[in-house]
Amino acid sequence: MNDQVNYLAPVATQGVEARSNFIWKTYAHVVGAILAFAAIEVYLFQSGAAASIFTAMMSIPWLLVLGMFMLVGWGASHIAHRVQSTAAQYAAFAAFVFAEAIIFVPLLVFAMSKDPSGSMIESAAGVTVLGCVGLIAVAMITRKDFSFLRGMLVWGFMLAMVAIVSSLLFGFQLGTWFSVAMIGFAGAAVLYDTSNIMHHYPEDKYVAAAMALFASIALMFWYVLQLFLSRD
Repeated sequence: MNDQVNYLAPVATQGVEARSNFIWKTYAHVVGAILAFAAIEVYLFQSGAAASIFTAMMSIPWLLVLGMFMLVGWGASHIAHRVQSTAAQYAAFAAFVFAEAIIFVPLLVFAMSKDPSGSMIESAAGVTVLGCVGLIAVAMITRKDFSFLRGMLVWGFMLAMVAIVSSLLFGFQLGTWFSVAMIGFAGAAVLYDTSNIMHHYPEDKYVAAAMALFASIALMFWYVLQLFLSRD
């Protein structure tokens, strides 16, 4: 989710070819980020680095890892929308994908310990892809401007962080319903990001647009996998 879109000279005001190129560039970068994320995870697990990362990260409270996951997504997207250089946007995007891959390691280790075949991870990934494709299709077919979701998403993010901090301070579990609520939050973020891609991003911000959408997809995958884990 991004709340730092530059509304000056949006690509939506330009010709059909410019709009089409921008959208294709954005989604190509999203797909590239997903493939890079998967490749990093495969390398970490096959090289044995995932076990070391898991041990190191489990020395800190799990809910702190969760808070770090959300803050990294917001911070990277914020930086990408602040910088003007395309190279700097790429650097922020690459750093973000790598950071996401590292933060995901403990959750993926838990999933593999529950289901060594990896089918749980594959199922969660499939549900995430289907859900995101459906939401993107809704935004693109209806061509509705979902920028009105911004206020709800900002408040949702703040409430989620308050819930995480409160659970750390007072020792209660967030539970399954928190995961369900966060899946809904991530779905709203996908709608919002897709709408911004169609209506509000300037032509030179396709990397930043891809990062915002990738962050929302990663957030949904995180909580879908959490939900799968909570069933067992």
